[in-house]
Amino acid sequence: MASGFFALLDDIAALMDDVAVMSKIATKKTAGILGDDLAVNAEKASGFMSDREIPVLWAITKGSFLNKLIILPFAFLLSAFLPAAITVILVLGGIYLAYEGAEKILEYLGVLKHHEKKNLDVDMTNEEILALEKDRVKAAIVTDFILSVEIVIIALGTVTEKEISIQIMVVTIIAILATVGVYGIVALIVRMDEFGLKLINLNEQEDSFSDKVGHVLVNALPWVIKILAIVGTIALLLVAGGIFVHNIHWLHDHFNSVPSMVKEFVVGLVFGAITVLFVELFKKIVKKKK
Repeated sequence: MASGFFALLDDIAALMDDVAVMSKIATKKTAGILGDDLAVNAEKASGFMSDREIPVLWAITKGSFLNKLIILPFAFLLSAFLPAAITVILVLGGIYLAYEGAEKILEYLGVLKHHEKKNLDVDMTNEEILALEKDRVKAAIVTDFILSVEIVIIALGTVTEKEISIQIMVVTIIAILATVGVYGIVALIVRMDEFGLKLINLNEQEDSFSDKVGHVLVNALPWVIKILAIVGTIALLLVAGGIFVHNIHWLHDHFNSVPSMVKEFVVGLVFGAITVLFVELFKKIVKKKK
């Protein structure tokens, strides 16, 4: 009886060890997408009145959790009954990520027209502000859904050869960490300027240490968001390129002399630019028909 109990504990310990190791590997694989997720949501949740930033972010976070609840069961079913579909979804998601990354770079270079972004205005009514919040939350949740699919599929791809129990635990852990980690950091970022103002107002002494730190935090917020956007764009192309290189045999077998990071970035950028070209041509055809 006792030996059976200890054998069970040993099995559980071995299972947890496998889960911990595979979770670490899956986290590394999905880190690039998490960087873009972080940049996107920091931008979406910032730019509002101070008392509205957290409600907006909380609405996006709830939407992200709901996305994971929808995606996870379908992912596990596909892994169990149609594993070939995982690779197909992975490559399709890679095309989307490459498109997003290439589009941002082409917009920055002036090749494509920048998307008009509606920002908060002092003349807006409460109804208009709430409508803007709703639009941003909806856009963030849609983007989160697509990124969540990629996060789940990439995480699942690292454990496809493991038992279904390990797959479920590892991918669920990654999904939870992705949501809690990303939106926890975003909350800290969007409240950075507010914390800075509190430090500035901490005492009446001018040019104090708290004042200096506060001014740094207030002035740093726009730069932090810009840097995150750049890092997120590079991460998108690297993740997309990595998906193509590892799942398209011709790409995997060629250019072995090229450093993997350079190869993945270039492949992601090329695939993304081609996708942007097709999308723009499709838009023009549809516009002409209308």
